[in-house]
Amino acid sequence: MDRDKYNEFCGALRSTTHVVQWGDADVWKVGGKVFAIGGWDDGSVLGVTFKTSRTDYEFLVRTPGLRPAPYLASRGFTWVQHYKLPGLDDEALCEHLEDSHRLVAEGLTKKLRVELRLNDG
Repeated sequence: MDRDKYNEFCGALRSTTHVVQWGDADVWKVGGKVFAIGGWDDGSVLGVTFKTSRTDYEFLVRTPGLRPAPYLASRGFTWVQHYKLPGLDDEALCEHLEDSHRLVAEGLTKKLRVELRLNDG
């Protein structure tokens, strides 16, 4: 997945916002909370960091091309970084980005979820 496809996919998810921060990273948020960070591209793979469930985290960090997300995982958060090949194919990466969006949205207040129309589909 290249940076344009990453941004297009994240932008199509419900109630997202985009900012560029942390050294030119494309940071995607829902309800003001980060769910995906797309950064450098070494020519072979776009570096993408996302939140995951505890169960998926334990599996994913053992997958070649994925690792515990620097900074976030060291603080006990279940964030994974897709950083080199073979990593995830585009379809699997999109599924994990959708899951990350859902997990972060579920952590928002009920009032904010209603305001953002996250509870109706």
